[in-house]
Amino acid sequence: MASIVADPPDPSPARERQVLWLALVLGAVLAAVAIWAIGAEVQASSLAALRRQAEASAALRVAVLRSELNKQRTLPLALAQDVELKAALRSRDPNALQALSQKLEMLGAEAEAADVYVLDVKGETLAASNWRLPTSFVGSNYAFRPYYKEAMQRGAAETFALGTVSRRPGFYIARRVQGPAGPLGVVVVKLEFNALEQEWRQAGDPAFVVDPNGVVLITSIPAWRFHTLGRLDEPTLGALRASRQFGDGARLEPLPLAPEGRLLLRTEDGGERVLDSRAEAPVAGWTLHLLTPVAPAERAAAAGRWIAALAAGLLAVLGALIWRRRRRAQVRAAEALANRMALEEAVRSRTEELTRANAQLTAEVLERERAEARLQALQSDLVQANKLASLGQIAAGVAHEINQPVAAIRAYSDNAALLLDRGREAEAKKNLAAIGELTERVGSITDELRAFSRRATGRLEPTSVAEAIEGSLLLTNSRVRRRQLRVVRPKIDPALRVMAERVRLEQVLVNLLQNAFEAVEGAALPEVRLAVDARETEIAITVSDNGPGLAPEVAESLFLPFVTTKPRGVGLGLVISRDIAAEFGGRLTVDSPPGEGAAFTVTLPRAP
Repeated sequence: MASIVADPPDPSPARERQVLWLALVLGAVLAAVAIWAIGAEVQASSLAALRRQAEASAALRVAVLRSELNKQRTLPLALAQDVELKAALRSRDPNALQALSQKLEMLGAEAEAADVYVLDVKGETLAASNWRLPTSFVGSNYAFRPYYKEAMQRGAAETFALGTVSRRPGFYIARRVQGPAGPLGVVVVKLEFNALEQEWRQAGDPAFVVDPNGVVLITSIPAWRFHTLGRLDEPTLGALRASRQFGDGARLEPLPLAPEGRLLLRTEDGGERVLDSRAEAPVAGWTLHLLTPVAPAERAAAAGRWIAALAAGLLAVLGALIWRRRRRAQVRAAEALANRMALEEAVRSRTEELTRANAQLTAEVLERERAEARLQALQSDLVQANKLASLGQIAAGVAHEINQPVAAIRAYSDNAALLLDRGREAEAKKNLAAIGELTERVGSITDELRAFSRRATGRLEPTSVAEAIEGSLLLTNSRVRRRQLRVVRPKIDPALRVMAERVRLEQVLVNLLQNAFEAVEGAALPEVRLAVDARETEIAITVSDNGPGLAPEVAESLFLPFVTTKPRGVGLGLVISRDIAAEFGGRLTVDSPPGEGAAFTVTLPRAP
């Protein structure tokens, strides 16, 4: 074969420059897209992390607020049950009321409450913790306050409002004082959030709580108090002003926040963009808002873009160096091409020799596979022949089993005709029912014969042990009755299943039963026993007899082909049965003490 020699390539320099410039432009476009995508991904990731951190911070602030409210809610509840307080309200004795004011002063200081005071049923303040101060509530009437009205009606009330005397906002917790004859008054505890708002200011990010109308109640920015999240409609605005809940000077104007996409823009602070995290506050309808600046996330995105740009530049320089080295490598490769072609020619010649040897080896492998296939077919035919031989042995008995029901069916049908002629329909129906039962018995026998004679599919599946034993006994039942054998069978759990093929499992059991029947032919009281031992991972089925048993020399070679103790046997039944059990993943064993009969055990994997 002639050798092939290739000429070295000689590309045009102009063409190379065009390709290089095209690659540079495409690389620059791809780098710009990559830089933008990286920046967007970094910003999104940073915003997600910032959102998670802000949500955790908002939840922490809500927990602190809940703790503060729960601590104060217990005080009016306890005072509403106080015996001295009830007595003072009933008697209105000045000394008792003075002592009550001193008690409220002490309790308010211990609970860190802003004010604690007691109103009578007309709303007049009888005792207060600030009784020493010029701004004392004693003598003031608060019957117009919503918390007083609601507490008198429902027993409890909670309201955030601006104090009419102190001019300080706070949260009012009211509880009705109930006497034997009716309400005695109301206990009120006012909670101010100055310390909490100071903590929020020190934390840095703005935080505030709004009521269901969106009015800011608690805030780390005092100037935002009594502003609203959005502009209120005129009916709501008029109702709030009329209630004087937030005082006469509350402006109730929108906060300096403007929506910008999924963020907010603080219009009062140079256009700073913030993330609004919300959490449900521990008072019905209240919502806590935490504003977190997104500038750190934007700076991280910008840094990511710069890093990506630097990486793209480095990659461009590296690409240029790689291209130059590749060009030199192409020249060297062209010089080595001729030598390589000669080497390839030598390799091709050697490859042809190896191909011929491989073809010969492949032919031998195929011939071996065909031989194995023929062997498997012969084995399958041998199993089927053994099955048909067993079927021939039991056919005469099965025919007798069928003849009896057929004769009975004939007799019942004749009697039914006579009974119908005589008008005795009830008795005729009984005969027809008996014919139906006999027909079902004949059908079950023929169905079992047809299934037994069918060629095996080779597919393993969960198979009922009870059904397999029942089928094998049905096929051999005529022989049992004809020879007056005693067959002892256990009560089998219908749920017991093994991994097998029912047709071939019945073939194994029929072989073992027929061997047992023949072994007890000379016994005075012939008996064959079946036993089932269900274990954790396998199930053992044992067929035993009370015949003479097996001689030791026979037991050792019993599973060899053409070894038999029967005068007309061929010595393949046990061999085939053992192979079938092995294909199921199990085993067939024998135990035969001299003179004590033989016991053949099929052990198979238990189905899940």
